[in-house]
Amino acid sequence: MNTQSAIVVGGGIGGLAAALALTRQGIRVQLLEQAAHIGEIGAGIQLGPNAFAALDALGVGRIARQRAVFTDHIIMMDAVDNSEVVRIETGKAFQERFNGPYAVIHRADIHGAILEGVQHDPLISFHTSTHITGFTQTDDYAEVTDAQGKSYRADIVVGCDGVKSVVRQSLIGDPPRVTGHVVYRAVVERENMPEDLRINAPVLWAGPRCHLVHYPLRGGAQYNLVVTFHSREQEEWGVRDGSKEEVLSYFQGIHARPRQLLDRPTSWRRWATADREPVEQWSYGRATILGDAAHPMSQYMAQGACMALEDAVTLGLAVAQHKDDLRAAFKLYESLRIPRSARVLWSTREMGRIYHAQGVERAVRNSLWQGRSQQSFYDALQWLYGWNADNCMSGIRL
Repeated sequence: MNTQSAIVVGGGIGGLAAALALTRQGIRVQLLEQAAHIGEIGAGIQLGPNAFAALDALGVGRIARQRAVFTDHIIMMDAVDNSEVVRIETGKAFQERFNGPYAVIHRADIHGAILEGVQHDPLISFHTSTHITGFTQTDDYAEVTDAQGKSYRADIVVGCDGVKSVVRQSLIGDPPRVTGHVVYRAVVERENMPEDLRINAPVLWAGPRCHLVHYPLRGGAQYNLVVTFHSREQEEWGVRDGSKEEVLSYFQGIHARPRQLLDRPTSWRRWATADREPVEQWSYGRATILGDAAHPMSQYMAQGACMALEDAVTLGLAVAQHKDDLRAAFKLYESLRIPRSARVLWSTREMGRIYHAQGVERAVRNSLWQGRSQQSFYDALQWLYGWNADNCMSGIRL
């Protein structure tokens, strides 16, 4: 099958990356985004060496590095007694081990870096204000329909349309799993950030059934603040404005040092989170899915965007191996990505449990990493951060 055209549904980080990966194989892409303007909401995200390996493979690593803040450490603190639980150095030794840095970046900046690459690609055309409501395929083509009844046809479709993916619903039809965990996100200006917490690292304060994370953005001019808690309410997946009163009600018994951060934001956005159970297949015929459409996950390992970038690179390399049979390319892609993304998803759930430990479990958690060398930390992280475009097609365990 000589595939020459693709539809990518969704203009987020995964969708833009997928479009770039496909055009590098000579495929013309129509990129469909439901918003009026292609952009990104939210605050900061963390990028491990695996994300930079993917960005480099897509040709946008240099731009992303110019906008990122490279961290000195990854730190976990006990939010109850202000003690340090673990500190992983992310300097020279880390970068040499994983052939890349650990960084934090504003979501709009990383999205913009990939978007610049897309905008300079003559094989990609944009369609904004395009909300996809239906998907069909035949032996000869794949087609999506938008809310205005307009149809878009191509040889293949890649659904990058998030947790509530229309493409996934058409292919698989399974429901998302609402976690019951709520995330509040805000950005704090440097002058409003406590001086002793202006740390060049993602710092996680682990508390009972809750945690806080903060790290610098945009050269330290701002700080990203994220708080997470187990909700007392019956949650439905979605985003809305939040209230400081609700946040404070979940952080009783927290040490004054991290708790002071809860008074700093002038506004909050509230996410009720969801993930999905891994599936054995997500490619059907001329269609596949990528990123949150394929494997939405919570934020506990900071790998959501990283996994989408890995997906895109792997998809492009699978297409390179099966240029005349894109269905075979999709099968190869999913055979590589389903086991890895499932491992990350299940590890993410477990890290959420560890972060939110209380009682005896908290004491066990705090003793887990005592006396460990930096080398032992790096060894434990090799499977995650050791991914790159050279080894991702092997399917071997890193």
